[in-house]
Formats: sequence, C-alpha cells, structure tokens
Amino acid sequence: MAEITLMAKLENLELVTAFVNAQLEKADCSPKLIAQVDVAVEEIYVNITNYAYHPEEGEATIRCEVGGDPLQVSIGFTDRGKPYNPLLKEDPDITKSAGERPIGGLGIFMVKKLMDEIQYDFRDGKNILTIIKKV
Repeated sequence: MAEITLMAKLENLELVTAFVNAQLEKADCSPKLIAQVDVAVEEIYVNITNYAYHPEEGEATIRCEVGGDPLQVSIGFTDRGKPYNPLLKEDPDITKSAGERPIGGLGIFMVKKLMDEIQYDFRDGKNILTIIKKV
C-alpha cells in the first residue's frame, strides 16, 4: 500500500491524482479504469478541501492499494476534519433538471455509480472514506 499525506488544499489535487495514477499504472490498469478512478478521486478530494476543515486548514492522507484476488483498487481518504458521512446523503433525483434539484450531492452520487464499493468510518477523530473498484 502506498500513502501520501499533504495539506488538504485544492492546489494539491494534481499531486493526489498523479500519486493515485502512478499506483494504477504500476498495476497495468486500463485507461478506462484510471479515468473512472480519477473522477472519483477528484470528487472526494475536492470535498475534503472545501468542507472538512473550513475555514481552517488540515491534512489529508490518501492510501492506494492494488491487489487481491480478484484484483481490485482500494483508495482511502483520511482527514481530521468535521465528522461527515457522505453515504448518508440522499441521492439526487436525476430525473429533475439541474434547476429543479437542490445544490449538492451529485459528486458523491457519481462516485457511487463509478465505484463498486464505498465505505465510511469515523474512528479516532478521523473521517475515513474508502472507495473500491474491481479491475
């Protein structure tokens, strides 16, 4: 398992994506899978940068592991920000137009659709969100 810890700032998004992509490329993951994971990673990381510590700043740790049988990608996001379980948020009604829907919730909805599994835990003062994609 590879890990990176950095300040949860939007300008570090490219570092996070490059870190995850390097792990996926080492495992010869397909460009399609990498693109799907990139969308999910961006959505989750941007939410951490925008909401976890606001208005303060703090760190985020991203762990990436590719392995298992069957082969899967597991990416964990850990922060010490405000406790928040995005899985409890009701999915948006995508049958309504954007103007008819309340703002928010579409990003985690996309993550749910792109990934095979999402887990959340608040443990030891930390939000821990893990996404899993089967290869």
